[in-house]
Amino acid sequence: MKIKTRNKIHRLLGIIASLLVMSPTFVAATSTEYAYVTNEKDDNISVIDLDTQQVIKEISVGQRPRGIIFNDQQSLAYICASDSDRIQILDLDTEEIIGELPSGEDPETIALHPNGKIIYTSNEDDAILTVIDIESSLVITQIDVGVEPEGLAVSSNGEIVVVTSETTNMVHWIDTKTNKIIANTLVGARPRSAQFTQDNKLLWVSSEIGGSVVVIDVDSKKIVKEFNFKIHGIHRDRVQPVGIELSHDGHYAFVALGPANHVAVINRQTMAIEKYLLVGRRVWQLALTEDQTKLLTTNGISGDVSIIDIAKMKVIKSIKVGRFPWGIAIKHAKN
Repeated sequence: MKIKTRNKIHRLLGIIASLLVMSPTFVAATSTEYAYVTNEKDDNISVIDLDTQQVIKEISVGQRPRGIIFNDQQSLAYICASDSDRIQILDLDTEEIIGELPSGEDPETIALHPNGKIIYTSNEDDAILTVIDIESSLVITQIDVGVEPEGLAVSSNGEIVVVTSETTNMVHWIDTKTNKIIANTLVGARPRSAQFTQDNKLLWVSSEIGGSVVVIDVDSKKIVKEFNFKIHGIHRDRVQPVGIELSHDGHYAFVALGPANHVAVINRQTMAIEKYLLVGRRVWQLALTEDQTKLLTTNGISGDVSIIDIAKMKVIKSIKVGRFPWGIAIKHAKN
């Protein structure tokens, strides 16, 4: 009797399990991520399905697309069409350009205020930072900064926006309430990218020609740490830091080293460079997946995207995209 009872229970559990799998009510929601890569020479965006690790489509945009960011509140992407002198608005649901924002000449990078209502863009040719109201599509103000402004970052509390000026070699600190410069920090030659830590206590800035990355204390606006990179067999002139990506857990900083064709891995706990990872040619920008397990790089000269497995600290895939990929942003989508 005990054996028969056990068999009945097993059969009943099997039936319940089958019903759970088959019933739509109990099917767990699935999700995937898509990487959007701007291709400077093709005037389009390559969309990569990160589940299959393949390019699934290309979206035509303006001339020489570079910076790209998402507005998750509205399922939109904003793209710097540098040679079109516009910021284009891409509807991620229809995958069509639905509008444009005034940007001034040659917008290269953009940053979104946490409130989702204001966009900042650097105008390299005019030495200004343009502040744009998204809803009205009007320029709020333009702020005079150093020569050839490039990198942008907004603190997560929305209080400060910083812009780097490549020729002046400065980081300009701007109060977002007054739109006034409140401080300047001198850094290495040709500063490019800037990234705040999640707690807004530190700012990381890369200097392309200086070959360095500095960490700046946000309160004092002073440099507290400088990294210089040495890769065996590669001349120091080819080590040109550009893109920076900081892991959310506070463990790693990743730095794209340009024509050195490597990504530097920095341990933020010990503030030491742990290793260099070989990727494609002329690595520009970086992006982490939502779960922080993969790092993607855009490689301009080789025209591909490298996927790095963070746990293994190795490149596991190279995906061919368009000509001269520059910007990259990753979108998490539920199915």
